[in-house]
Amino acid sequence: MTYSEAIQHLLKLTLFGSKLGLDNPRRLAALAGSPHKRLRFIHVAGTNGKGSVCAMLESIYREAGLRTGLFTSPHLVSFRERMQVNRELIPEGALARLTAQLRDSAAGFPEGQGPTFFEVAVVTALCHFAEQSCDIVLWETGLGGRLDATNIVTPLASVITNIGLDHTRWLGETHAAIAAEKAGIIKAGIPALTAAAQPEALAVIRAEAARQGAELIELGQAESTADLPLLGRHQQTNASLAKAVVGRLQGELPVPPGAIRAGLAKVHWPGRLQVIRRGEQTVLLDGAHNAEGAAMLRQALADGFSADSPVFILGMVDEKDGAGFCAELATLAKRIVLSPVSSARSAKPDGFVVACQAANPAAAIEVAESLGQALEWCAAEPFVVVTGSFYLVGEAMERLGVAPTPSEAERQLNDWGAPGCRAKTLSD
Repeated sequence: MTYSEAIQHLLKLTLFGSKLGLDNPRRLAALAGSPHKRLRFIHVAGTNGKGSVCAMLESIYREAGLRTGLFTSPHLVSFRERMQVNRELIPEGALARLTAQLRDSAAGFPEGQGPTFFEVAVVTALCHFAEQSCDIVLWETGLGGRLDATNIVTPLASVITNIGLDHTRWLGETHAAIAAEKAGIIKAGIPALTAAAQPEALAVIRAEAARQGAELIELGQAESTADLPLLGRHQQTNASLAKAVVGRLQGELPVPPGAIRAGLAKVHWPGRLQVIRRGEQTVLLDGAHNAEGAAMLRQALADGFSADSPVFILGMVDEKDGAGFCAELATLAKRIVLSPVSSARSAKPDGFVVACQAANPAAAIEVAESLGQALEWCAAEPFVVVTGSFYLVGEAMERLGVAPTPSEAERQLNDWGAPGCRAKTLSD
């Protein structure tokens, strides 16, 4: 199997949509030799910031001399971003070989009950990290936690960044319901740490930790004073959480103070308040995709940018709270260009016109046919913010020349929840 054939095989699996549950990933991992039993994990869930916390922890532990595995989703450009060892993307040949092996292993599953794309991705990552003898794996949930395929591992620590209203179609429509799913990563006797501050959510997390007999460390929204290359005050909260995790695990994973400082100073996490200079123009890329993320972006703009009014290029996928997102950001804009996302899940850009007008009647609002057209329309603007979706940010990185152009199939691998796909709910 070639790399291209592996991507095509994975793309076929997206047609089965999302399936929340642990039976399939457990079975597939067992057929692969239970690689997770040879690894140590820090399991991270949350609505926003979980990828950033994973990136911070990875940088700290690598700076301390440990061999790190990093599993995150979605990818911005290449599927290989999802599984990295010491921040090196999984080689194309290794991914092709493991995909072929897991395809053969899955042949014995009952018809119509085979592993989904994400389940295969999870076990592929486990196999790769075990083959590479990783000392610690920073392990980000895909969706929720309790029934997420990543939850087949027993970690050294369970980490919950925060709780907001996102993925409500699958996780529930209240903070308490979503918190119950995220708190599902808490294991008996395993320490848990959280920066969640929403009262209803925190009550659920506390109750689950008590039920599991797990120590719970609560940080609230405490901010560190770390020297971070990542912009935004919310990243200081994420840094506080990462430092607390490192401190709690000193017995199992000793890290000198200098490695903590150096790791945080060197952390790299593209697509999160990423600044790109194009001559006289500044382009800010941020993957905020819910109201809470929009509020963080709004605060970051107020704190760190002196431009009078940015121009927003905004695009979202269809299950998101577009009205809430626009309400947070539209008041800052002198001009808003609404763009489709390169995804079968893209919301119709003109569907956000009313929300943007309601939030800021004075803003000029335009609807572009593509991100390329939107960027062209804004070429003369001094300050442009591209936001609303990681998929939009990934495409912007390609078009702005800071990332290679992937195959169309790799782009489509983020479309497991596209219309027409089988998306099972928690009750299925």
